[in-house]
Amino acid sequence: MVRRELLHPIATPDRLRRVALDQDALLPKGEESEWIIAAQQGDRTAFSRLVSAYWDRLYRWLFHLTRDRHKAEDLTQETFLKALAAVKSFRRGSNFRAWLFRIGHNNFVNLKRTEKRVTQGPAEDHPTADDAAGPEEVVSDREEIRRVADAIGGLPADFRAALLLRVDQGLSFREVAAVLNTTEETARWRVFKARQKLMRVLSPELLPETAGDE
Repeated sequence: MVRRELLHPIATPDRLRRVALDQDALLPKGEESEWIIAAQQGDRTAFSRLVSAYWDRLYRWLFHLTRDRHKAEDLTQETFLKALAAVKSFRRGSNFRAWLFRIGHNNFVNLKRTEKRVTQGPAEDHPTADDAAGPEEVVSDREEIRRVADAIGGLPADFRAALLLRVDQGLSFREVAAVLNTTEETARWRVFKARQKLMRVLSPELLPETAGDE
């Protein structure tokens, strides 16, 4: 499996607004479809290309959910292993990213259930922006980044998951609902409530913006 270098999991508001457009531009739909078809026919190289294309954004989302670098890495690896095993069942023409994130969310839910059944040891230190950043990352305003990250991290997990799928991944509310196994109305409500909570602790210019009401 091809493993991309991990990108910085904490994004500035501007980066949150740009990332979906920037990354989609790097992965033309026609090319993605070709890779999916080839992967469904057993081509491991084609599946590795899908891993390379989606590793960073899936890892970043799972990091925001878990607030733990190692758990996010394990969940990302587990998600791609399950996706490889199930890729033949993927319905061509549907949203591969939403399908992949649905698997990732199910893994996250299973992890939380497991953690509730075991005795918790000492809490691990959360990675800081510097811990998770690659050597090439340049952070111009660490305090601002940390403030946004802490505010997002303080949201309830359901709100945080919905907000980041909408803002960071650029999914429609219908796709967000599919990933989180809920209704479109609930997905809209979670994003609205997440932004409402962030407004209490962040100045307007730091609030992550969402796209239109699609």
